[in-house]
Amino acid sequence: MNLLVLTATDGSFNSVRPEAEIYISLLKFGYDVTIMTEENSAYASRFREHGIKIIDTRYKKKISPNTIKKIRDAIKKYNIDIVYATNSKSISNAAIACIGTKVKLVTYRGTTGGLYRHDPSSYLNALNPRVDGVICVSEAVSKHVKNQIFCQSKKVETIYKGHEVSWYNTKPINLEEFGTNKNNFNIAFVANVRPHKGLIYLLKAAYELAKFENIHIILIGENISQEPYISEIKNCGMQDRIHLSGFRNDAPQIIASCSVLVQASTRKEGLPRVILEALAANVPVIASAIEGNSEIIEDGFNGFIVPIKDADAIAKKIIELYNSPQKLQEFSKNCAYTIENKMSHKTTVEKFDKFFNSILNDAK
Repeated sequence: MNLLVLTATDGSFNSVRPEAEIYISLLKFGYDVTIMTEENSAYASRFREHGIKIIDTRYKKKISPNTIKKIRDAIKKYNIDIVYATNSKSISNAAIACIGTKVKLVTYRGTTGGLYRHDPSSYLNALNPRVDGVICVSEAVSKHVKNQIFCQSKKVETIYKGHEVSWYNTKPINLEEFGTNKNNFNIAFVANVRPHKGLIYLLKAAYELAKFENIHIILIGENISQEPYISEIKNCGMQDRIHLSGFRNDAPQIIASCSVLVQASTRKEGLPRVILEALAANVPVIASAIEGNSEIIEDGFNGFIVPIKDADAIAKKIIELYNSPQKLQEFSKNCAYTIENKMSHKTTVEKFDKFFNSILNDAK
């Protein structure tokens, strides 16, 4: 099968890896893979090592005549069977480029919401009639997409973006650069912060955590040094034990050095990568009860699910694990099980192959 992938791989190596490794693994199924992405991106050299063709592409506009022509030329030159477009700008250009060709178009959907029948822009995305199939990162996303599509022949499939424990087989880093150490109970929070990431609820939980002198919080990501977060940090009683790292390329290593990860989002999460990174590092997760989180975290097994926007519940579960090292250790042992079974990279690739073949077989 000849596969053309339209994607952006200009993020950090770790952030790109779960998606990028899918295309490399598909080679073992006999796929001939061409990728339209940034030729100098973090994963470009690894693609080339495996014989994957790269067409230098940057997706800057929803509709770009140059990008559309480049896609059509690649379809013709490499006799493409399936075009797989993974972000909104690549999808809109692909939908136009594929008109008049026999190629099948599959798109990716990673978030709940943002795709609605009444929104004209959605018809430049998964709702476009030219789209033959949609791969969704979670059941929650699939449910949303199915509720919006008119065409019942359009295939919608949930395929988790799997990981491998070996990808994160790195030594925990020394936390002393943040002002804490491995003997403390360290809580990680990772996000380029926007209101729906729920950082405010962890900081409000800190008022209850302040009385435990060796609980520390490490905040990893951008946009944290602003209001209302700074005021909450100053007033919560543990200002000296809340550490801001800024953006870090080694976020998985920092998580691996912590006791627990908190993921407090209030909406719009498909399958949060940071949770998978934590589980791969055997770090339990306290996660809000949005649908995507609930598909990964099994309450009382590899972490806890808490009500959305509930700072008291977050504090209560942190304190429960703080007071019970045995339970923390038990949860930690169960984390790798989740990755190796339910969220494995091997299963992901097998499902991609099955789905792509089902799209082609329906055309025969």
